[in-house]
Amino acid sequence: MDKRLPVRVARPTRFLERLPPPPTALPRWKIGITPPDLSPWIRGNCGIPGVMHYEGRSPGPHTVCVSLIHGNEFAGAIVLDRLLRERIRPRSGRLSFIFANPEAMHQFNPDDPTRARCVDEDMNRVWSPAMLESERTSHELDRARALLPVILTADRLLDLHSMLWPGEPLLLSGMSGPGRKMARQIKGVPLSVADNGHRNGCRLIDHPRFNGGPHPAAACLLEAGQHWHGDTVTRAMQAVLSLIGPCCRLPVKATGGTLPRRHMVVTDVVTARTGMFRFVTPFPSGMVLPTGGTLVAHDGSDEIRTPYDRCMLVMPNLRPARGHTAVRFARAVPAESDSPATGQ
Repeated sequence: MDKRLPVRVARPTRFLERLPPPPTALPRWKIGITPPDLSPWIRGNCGIPGVMHYEGRSPGPHTVCVSLIHGNEFAGAIVLDRLLRERIRPRSGRLSFIFANPEAMHQFNPDDPTRARCVDEDMNRVWSPAMLESERTSHELDRARALLPVILTADRLLDLHSMLWPGEPLLLSGMSGPGRKMARQIKGVPLSVADNGHRNGCRLIDHPRFNGGPHPAAACLLEAGQHWHGDTVTRAMQAVLSLIGPCCRLPVKATGGTLPRRHMVVTDVVTARTGMFRFVTPFPSGMVLPTGGTLVAHDGSDEIRTPYDRCMLVMPNLRPARGHTAVRFARAVPAESDSPATGQ
């Protein structure tokens, strides 16, 4: 690995320079798709609302596809709805389709599309055993507890998401070997990224079931493209079919798409320490900066710089809240490498 440079460089400022700049307006997003009608599936068929579960005639793995962890990311729900209407069934093993947070999706308003992300809190930060076993309650946390019996029996899990800001579609896995191997076998996106998650909560794919425990279960998170774009639905469909076809011995039609060609490992997660985190330019996700030490952002008075040459910016959040992930820095690794990331 190249010689590392510091990611955060503190710079003294005068008092007036510490005052937050006036907030900038969010872009007006193009809404190219609409939320699906999930009324046939809301009750579920296995005792858990929003879960459709099917059993094959011969033994095999339990494959789980999850949509609507975030209510405004409904491209994945469109895919699962279409497959259910086509009466797709596994020949072997078990297949579960989950609509995780339809209540959030029902709040979707094209005039303010980001507000439907959740009801009470981010559902992709509540999956640690300590959180799930705590006495705290919220809509998303209670819903995660209801879905947990399905999660705890999954052998392969694909969590379907999309992105608010522009960038290259990608597959995220944890650092476990099964998850990274699974990410290399799913079609539809050119890039796989392994990381250790976020500091402000545990993602579904980071649950201990998929994180190097006694079971060789694997999980990936698909960022299929920008929210509300038709091509995002197409990529999500390619990914789902490329997973459930081999796992469930389904004679699915050719999905198109390619396997990931580039593989990255996150070495540094930059968390916004102030409400004044600002990128020097609106970097797209997947952009590679050739020179270490390149200025990327200001966090209050601090400078955020790339720690090494050929550094990829993974999913920059152009409007991060204090305490939330602002950007991840990643380096390339060979496709067969399972070595852990280094750095902070």
